[in-house]
Amino acid sequence: MIYIMSDIHGQYNRFKNLLHQLNLQNEDKLYILGDVVDRGPHPMKILQYMMKHQNIIHIIGNHEVMALPNLKLLVPEISKDFLQGLSPEEYQNFAQWTLTGGTDTIQDFRKLPIEERRQIVEYIESFRPYGKETINGQEYWLVHAGLDEFSETKALEEYTVDELVWTRIDYEIPYFEDIIVVSGHTPTQKILGNSNPGFIFRANNHIAIDCGAAKQSGRLAAICLDTGAEYYAEV
Repeated sequence: MIYIMSDIHGQYNRFKNLLHQLNLQNEDKLYILGDVVDRGPHPMKILQYMMKHQNIIHIIGNHEVMALPNLKLLVPEISKDFLQGLSPEEYQNFAQWTLTGGTDTIQDFRKLPIEERRQIVEYIESFRPYGKETINGQEYWLVHAGLDEFSETKALEEYTVDELVWTRIDYEIPYFEDIIVVSGHTPTQKILGNSNPGFIFRANNHIAIDCGAAKQSGRLAAICLDTGAEYYAEV
């Protein structure tokens, strides 16, 4: 079985709740479509769990893109003069990251010994830009956000990371007639015309699975591509 999850945002308890429901077997695969970090208290526990399981396939999200260069700076022990030592560009990037939820990741990361910090950085560096699966003759493209600078003739391999992690999809318009694109990034509560906000959204060859796990009223979601079954964790 192939399962998809996205936008965990440090919600370790919801993550473990959902894993318990999925009951993953060694032959199963779980794709996580990015945004494991930021906005929630325990991103490191989630990443360390993922690192131990080879059947969990990691796709990069915009929050990993923002976090990675800053986490590299935080690997050594941080002095009180840390911010003063940053270049103007590094300072701006660091400040922007903290404003978009990075503070929780910083706090969790700094609890780790230096060697474990290095392992986390190396692991995030290994995140893939996309995934692709064909199940029962149906092709699925698995990305964090969408396909920016879209063209029907453009192969998935031709998209840059930035084109895959930042865009907001117009879910009323399909990318393809024969390929289903599975994405996170945009909470289903924010999809215009969605009659069931906060749950997995399916329409026009889109499957949107960010159900706002970082929000108090949101939930973490997963879907099984083989069966179409949906799974939710709210506590």
